[in-house]
Amino acid sequence: MIEAVVFDLDGVLIQSEELWHEAREALARERGGRYDAEAQRAMMGMSSPEWSRYMHEHVGLPEPPDRIAAEVIERMEARYRQDLPLIDGAVEAVERIAARWPLGLASSSNRPLIDLVLELSGLDRLFRATVSSEEVARGKPAPDVYLEACRQLDVEPSRAAAVEDSHAGIRSAKAAGMRVIAIPNAFSPPGEDALSEADLVLGSLAELTPPVIDA
Repeated sequence: MIEAVVFDLDGVLIQSEELWHEAREALARERGGRYDAEAQRAMMGMSSPEWSRYMHEHVGLPEPPDRIAAEVIERMEARYRQDLPLIDGAVEAVERIAARWPLGLASSSNRPLIDLVLELSGLDRLFRATVSSEEVARGKPAPDVYLEACRQLDVEPSRAAAVEDSHAGIRSAKAAGMRVIAIPNAFSPPGEDALSEADLVLGSLAELTPPVIDA
């Protein structure tokens, strides 16, 4: 029996994956770094300390990782305040599920961005636990962020469901021992090998209902 549901943020509730890509690429090109499709794929699901270190060591930005992260986050915050890219049906889906279960959020976004998105969308009232991967030892696909969300919700991972969109996210939730519901994001769809690990694959948030989660 499912006792709690944990959502991912980027790609599930907000269409932000391309904005992250644009912000990192713009900074890299401004500083003379080498940004390409391989770099973009490599950073998918990484925590802030991980991707900022990658940009310093592999993309070639001269600034220290903490400064790189701060600059990217500032750009993302400005974009969100200008126009929050909520995915169609996100608020309604969260409200539907929150009427039945306590909710958590497990995201690779930074804490300031998580809090900003939840505030601007009005969804902050519905989440009992929110965890950024910068607050745990390892980012996705390691299970750490989902395990911490379940700990804060006081639920065993085997009795929780995760709603994910990405390759790394699906594997993270699966490694935590959760029921995984995948809603593939068109910008960065998960590979078939990761999708095969999901317990259920949906076409959109409109299909996310309590009976589907409880099945």
